[in-house]
Amino acid sequence: MNESSLYLFAFFLALLSSVFLVPIFRFFAIKLKVLDNPSSNIKTHKISTPYLGGLGISLAWLISLFLIRITTSFPNLTLRNLRGIIYGSLILCLLGLIDDIKLKGLGFKSKLLFQFLAASIVVFCFGIRINFISIYWLSCLVSIIWIVGITNAFNIIDIMDGLSSGIAVIAAFAFFFISMPSKMLYVNFCSIALAGAVLGFLPFNLSKSKKIFMGDAGSLFIGFVMASLAMGVSYSSINNFGIFAPLFILAIPIYETILVSVCRIRNGKLPFLGSKDHYALRLEKMGFSRKRILIISYTASIFFSICAYLFTSLPSSCSLILFVSVSVGLWVLSITLASVKVDK
Repeated sequence: MNESSLYLFAFFLALLSSVFLVPIFRFFAIKLKVLDNPSSNIKTHKISTPYLGGLGISLAWLISLFLIRITTSFPNLTLRNLRGIIYGSLILCLLGLIDDIKLKGLGFKSKLLFQFLAASIVVFCFGIRINFISIYWLSCLVSIIWIVGITNAFNIIDIMDGLSSGIAVIAAFAFFFISMPSKMLYVNFCSIALAGAVLGFLPFNLSKSKKIFMGDAGSLFIGFVMASLAMGVSYSSINNFGIFAPLFILAIPIYETILVSVCRIRNGKLPFLGSKDHYALRLEKMGFSRKRILIISYTASIFFSICAYLFTSLPSSCSLILFVSVSVGLWVLSITLASVKVDK
């Protein structure tokens, strides 16, 4: 098979595997009572809903990459990078699973410790790090903070059916298309397989009769993979503004994390503790339906992904104008959203 056929194969294999596996994990989640119960006012759903969708996503992703690996000859560096992302993401998936099945003693400090451990493995043992920072120790430090931050950003944004997963699909496609010319095979195959795996989960997450949540096992896994892939591509071959491309691809989870953290700190709360101050819930307070919030979020994610591509291809002057314009728009939006009163 040629390269294009391999990418299609990886995508559809992950998609079909996910469609097959997610209902199986839903069945076991119900049998084993691995459920998200609406036991606090922070929850936005009304009935107990099975977890373990994240296991279906991660396993479908792994199946796709494994079959691509045994049918394709990869360079040694690509294999090394693939192993690093797989090992680190599985640690995060296991960490999320432990939280999903409600084992005691796993507070946010313990979670952060394991997240930093997984990030350190990828950075130090497999060499996946931010390359435009020339000072080695600083590059490693920023890379670890970046991975942990994005990992938690996808966890924070997972508060509404279809929100985190839909944005993950768009972001994965964005990384794939921007990475294609660079021939970074591990980024290409990881991102296209992730897009297929999460897309296969999405209809079940949006379903009324067969609903399942991805849980922390899914959101932490997706966030870790996304953060690692973001560091695998050179975005600044045309101009230095290209380094902002991954920030724009992941703009919505990053924006959500900053918004809720600032609002919680201003209200004297720890940013790690949940509350109903997410941008999606603020939009709901403003009268938007959940369906419309998803449409707005998906459209915004596509727009930011297009901006990311433009940063990698436009001259510096045009990129600067685009960057300033979008930043001003986000600032105005933040003022509007922060003024919305939310439930305590």
